[in-house]
Amino acid sequence: MADQPSPAPGPDLRLGYPADRLKDHEMLLGHVDGDPVLLVRHGALVHAVAATCTHYGASLADGLLAGDVVRCPLHHACFDVRTGQAIRAPALQPLACYEVERRLDLLVVRNRIEPPKPTAQAAYPKGRREPSRIVIIGAGAAGAAAALTLRREGFRGQLTLIGEEQDAPYDRPNLSKDYLAGTAGEEWLPLLPAAEFDDQGIRRTSGTPAARIDASSRTVWLMDGRAFPYEALLIATGATPVRLSLPGAGADRVHYLRTLDDCRKIIASADRADTAVIIGSGFIGLEAAASLRTRGLEVHIVSPDRVPLERVLGSTLGTRLQQLHEAHGVVFHLGRTVTEITEQAVRLQDGSIIPAKLVLAAIGVQPNTGLASRAGLVLNRGIQVDRFLETSVTGVFAAGDVARWPDPRTGEAIRFEHWVTAERQGQTAARNMLGRGEAFEAIPFFWTQQYDQRINYSGHAPAWDRLDISAGLPPDQWEQRYYQGDELIAVATIGRDKVNLAAELELERGIGARRPGRASMGVTVPSGGVR
Repeated sequence: MADQPSPAPGPDLRLGYPADRLKDHEMLLGHVDGDPVLLVRHGALVHAVAATCTHYGASLADGLLAGDVVRCPLHHACFDVRTGQAIRAPALQPLACYEVERRLDLLVVRNRIEPPKPTAQAAYPKGRREPSRIVIIGAGAAGAAAALTLRREGFRGQLTLIGEEQDAPYDRPNLSKDYLAGTAGEEWLPLLPAAEFDDQGIRRTSGTPAARIDASSRTVWLMDGRAFPYEALLIATGATPVRLSLPGAGADRVHYLRTLDDCRKIIASADRADTAVIIGSGFIGLEAAASLRTRGLEVHIVSPDRVPLERVLGSTLGTRLQQLHEAHGVVFHLGRTVTEITEQAVRLQDGSIIPAKLVLAAIGVQPNTGLASRAGLVLNRGIQVDRFLETSVTGVFAAGDVARWPDPRTGEAIRFEHWVTAERQGQTAARNMLGRGEAFEAIPFFWTQQYDQRINYSGHAPAWDRLDISAGLPPDQWEQRYYQGDELIAVATIGRDKVNLAAELELERGIGARRPGRASMGVTVPSGGVR
């Protein structure tokens, strides 16, 4: 018997909803023509927007409403409920908006409407003018988000996005998760259809890396000799996996995972293999282990660490992840290192041998600073930027894995190797190339998916004095809070998405309390809705 379609959620908003039952700052989930729609009241104004996140399709009704912003429970994308605009990554496309009409005592949602356009105008510092040509080096998370934000913010000049890979910008986190596991096809990966970049007048170059930045003439040169003049430049060159340095490391069956092409090669190798050894017990290593187990391979993890991810998550949560993997058949060899990769196995420093037809090295990454270094930019284990993401050279910005910026909480320079932060930095850098003067103060956020467990992490805790783990939760849930002194600095959760959203908001407000005039998340937009 064919599956029956899921019933439409909540009331039919075309038929109306009693106005006096929708409380102020409350979200109501209903539907219009079967599509889920959120009805939101702010004082005398009522707005209606699509209720499904445009990133991965999560229900925004399960998220958090804070002011005029609804936050997605899955990956913390943010939308303005007045306009539907996606104002914070990882969502890059807006929500559909609907017309709301008051009929007597009912709020009636009618047809979709064109969302209002942002009205913010550039405010350039004295002596500086709006750039007419912008170049972005790097078509990953930060670069793609910056290019799209520039167009959304009204930039109509020449815009060039230089990508070293042949593929159009894609969802890199999926490489170690569903795509590697074989549960998601390649059609899931593009951030947006390639035609959309073309439609927005974003000129893309693919497959040829940048060779040189001439800061004096403001020109980017590619390896094939092409030159691209700029008046503002964003360097979003990301990072490269750290390579093994041991006998046998150059064999074809030794892989690294960073690009889509890397992942295609790993999948092809996995199709011919029955055993895999993963060197490293960080996020990429553990996610890849779960994916390769899903494909049916025998998987071993070798790591010098005592507990997986102990330095990031703490020993208790790290042990829980290890036990999860062991329950799925993964074998750990902790406190040990690989000394040699032979034709059919890997050898450990204690002399033990593990059969391996596929080897994946996941031992960290290093920022791609070569271009910046040769251009004379100040480096600090990455490209040093100020709180506006501008480098030591005026008009040149950096974002993503390559950038080291001042932590708004401590002032210390930090670098954060996660997708959502890279996208959000790209968005902020784009606005600052247009003179907005927006400090980057977004709370770092990342997630990891391993089997049926997803950990959401908000904040930044390179070290902590106290770790509070909530007791009495169901077995499929987890919540722990990291403190320095009495100050909350990070939260990690499993199965408690709304708690994590609330913690992110709490951390943001803590930063806002420290620095007056904290920058807003998005542009100024006209207020709408029914009164």
